[in-house]
Amino acid sequence: MTSAHAGIRAERTGDHAAVRRLHALAFGDPERVPALVEALRAAPGAVDPVALVATRHDEVIGHVMLSACRLDARLRLVDVFSLSPLGVHPDHQGRGVGTQLVEAALRAADERGFPLVFLEGSPDYYGGRGFQRADRCGFRSPSLRIPAAAFQVARLSSYEPWMTGTFVYSEPFWAHDCVGLRDPGPVAPDAAQG
Repeated sequence: MTSAHAGIRAERTGDHAAVRRLHALAFGDPERVPALVEALRAAPGAVDPVALVATRHDEVIGHVMLSACRLDARLRLVDVFSLSPLGVHPDHQGRGVGTQLVEAALRAADERGFPLVFLEGSPDYYGGRGFQRADRCGFRSPSLRIPAAAFQVARLSSYEPWMTGTFVYSEPFWAHDCVGLRDPGPVAPDAAQG
């Protein structure tokens, strides 16, 4: 696949239906991630979410959100961002659109003075895009269901070394069960003993 530059801009109200369809296709689930996006837009918070779209010929082909979360540090609570979700239309994946969205999101977070951006995702993908394993940088995961390698952080220009602790998702992530990996099947009563 060849890389082609997409236009990146702030999400507009008129994009909402296209963003919903995009995430349904990108994640293969018509409800969960689109419902999370809607809940993050509506959730009260100290800081409004940042939502960006990638477009090509006026068509929305990618979307990313930064939403306010917290870091429970020893000194005090720290406002941080979560980068989630990131979705690219299947017809445009593998062409650099996701990378453009991640770069734009990190710039937006840095410009707003946020010290840290957290996410759950592939270290192979995000490792080359400014993220590191968070547990190796002094951060604790909000859930045991997040694989250690998938819990990642980008430290931005306002980060200070005392800013370590436990990352805490905002309520919509919990309400929509979008934290960590769920076991797809029931656990047999003796499964833990075998």
